[in-house]
Amino acid sequence: MQSWVAFGHVGNAAAIFPLQRLGAEVLAIHTVQFSNHTGYGDWTGQVFTGDHLHDLARGLAARGALSLDAALSGYLGDAGVGRAILDIVAQARAASPAMLYCCDPVMGDTGRGLFVHPDIPPLLLDHAAPAADIMTPNQFELEQMTGISCHSRAELLRAISSLQDRMRRDGPRLVLVTSVRTGETADDTVELVAASPEASFLLKTPRLPLNANGAGDLIAALFLFHVASGDRSGAALRHALECAGSATWAVLARTASAGSAELCLVAAQDEIVSPTSRYDARSL
Repeated sequence: MQSWVAFGHVGNAAAIFPLQRLGAEVLAIHTVQFSNHTGYGDWTGQVFTGDHLHDLARGLAARGALSLDAALSGYLGDAGVGRAILDIVAQARAASPAMLYCCDPVMGDTGRGLFVHPDIPPLLLDHAAPAADIMTPNQFELEQMTGISCHSRAELLRAISSLQDRMRRDGPRLVLVTSVRTGETADDTVELVAASPEASFLLKTPRLPLNANGAGDLIAALFLFHVASGDRSGAALRHALECAGSATWAVLARTASAGSAELCLVAAQDEIVSPTSRYDARSL
């Protein structure tokens, strides 16, 4: 449940094909349908309403299609859409109590700051987080939600713990933090940290000469898929981080090599299933 673009790969257009390539059946609810992502400066299309999402959910429920293994939400255009998504999550969880809900709390990024409506951050923190089993913020978003500046890995882990305290109490409370840069991060690397209340892992990949839109949407989908496919142990969390991180890096490497402004998802589709370069995570 996130945005859709006809051209390029962000939101659902970055998540659906990789999930299908991994063998998942995907039900897609689009929160917007745009010609292209807004980073181009101009676009056409429509923003959908919470009523639109509720209407789609009623049709899916009539088909018995809301019995799900997992649900994923991303960018929220307004609070009404966010509330509709949480209603749909609750409806799906009633049909499948073991369903995992992954909330990608898209709010902003370092350098750009916040780029969502002011009512979105409190909605994510006060309503989405308590419903979520998994959250996938970048470091900027983690700091915004917790009020903790992450200058060190110790502070990052403290911020993750603070966010986990807000998450669904009877869920696994997994957090994946992307775009991690602390005082311990080397200039030529990118770091990811995944944590449960019991264990935490760090994955390092080489830094690439691009900043591609949609990379966060891609890794959130891949991480959710691999978590949902595992047994939720510490080893499974580490495996999910390694699979998602390695595949995302491979897609980004193919994109950088092609000099493309959009993720090369189709060209790199085999890397999504079996990355050529495998990066290992270590315990923190």
